[in-house]
Amino acid sequence: MKYVKVENVLPDNLIKEIQKYIQGEYIYIPSPPNTRKKWGESSGNREHIRKRNEDICSKYRSGCKIKDLAEEYYLSVESIKRIVYKKSS
Repeated sequence: MKYVKVENVLPDNLIKEIQKYIQGEYIYIPSPPNTRKKWGESSGNREHIRKRNEDICSKYRSGCKIKDLAEEYYLSVESIKRIVYKKSS
């Protein structure tokens, strides 16, 4: 989250209206719910983890052992189990 100067984004009449309720304080204005992005969408982490998990499942189905996958991907055995045993949604 970054801060922007209100003068750069809002018209004077709206600034004066907001000042009736709050002056000299920080105010957070959230995005509308239908425009908010899920975790990792902006950075690409979500897609990276999805692809990684897909690769792990594929290797597991091909015969790789859970212990070996844990070492290869630097994850715990329990994490690998969660990934490979997760039911498809």
